Amino acid sequence: MLYKITGKKIDIGAPLQGHVKSVVDTIIEKYAERPTDATIVFSRSSYEFVCEVSVHLSTGLTAQAKAHDREIYAAFNAASEKMETQLRRYKRRLKDHHRERAQPVELSLASSYILSTQNEPNGVEPEKLQPLIVAEMEQKIQSLSVGEAVMQMELAGAPVLVFRNEGHNGVNVVYRREDGNIGWVDPG
Repeated sequence: MLYKITGKKIDIGAPLQGHVKSVVDTIIEKYAERPTDATIVFSRSSYEFVCEVSVHLSTGLTAQAKAHDREIYAAFNAASEKMETQLRRYKRRLKDHHRERAQPVELSLASSYILSTQNEPNGVEPEKLQPLIVAEMEQKIQSLSVGEAVMQMELAGAPVLVFRNEGHNGVNVVYRREDGNIGWVDPG
């Protein structure tokens, strides 16, 4: 498994890196099969350390956890506990989906944009109503079943997930509704 352990404006020493690798290895051996890579980022937020852990699995799923504490080791341990809880909760689902799926998740590339509107003086609308593009990025759209898409969205802690439906190859969306339930948009 490939590890990327970094610190934003802080130095990460070899003892902490060794601790991170051993703990993540233990969690992965217990709850996940065929991990591809793990990214662990440490940063500071005023007087606390923040640790963000992200583990990518070959099934296409990504598990993420974030925690903060006054001690850097405690921040990592809290994030790793959240990751372990997440993977334990979804272990049965991951195994069930893995048995059905003979090949890894297929990915398609799509463009993603961050749009910004310019505020016009005196509230006058411009003649061209085109937003200003602030950032353009490339995103990967996974080919998943609806159940796998909901699981991926919950693992990532995201409010919405765009995916290609394996059933008919159309683009679908799952999202968290205000009432706490999951919504599914299938235009196809």
